[in-house]
Amino acid sequence: MNINKKIDEKLNNINKTWYWLSKKSGIPLGTLYPIKSGARKQVTFSTMEKIADALDVSLDEFRTGKGE
Repeated sequence: MNINKKIDEKLNNINKTWYWLSKKSGIPLGTLYPIKSGARKQVTFSTMEKIADALDVSLDEFRTGKGE
């Protein structure tokens, strides 16, 4: 599963939006939208750390394995 779909799933589970994620994490929407759209496939560690913290989940939740 792509990172954007994993983030979408986490947001849907808590009924939150990407806008909320931007405000909660301090990550500008201009950084999040390429991730959301799938245009950006790789995300920096610091950005993922902020996303995980905002969603109150472990970074391991976003790990991808072979075949994903």
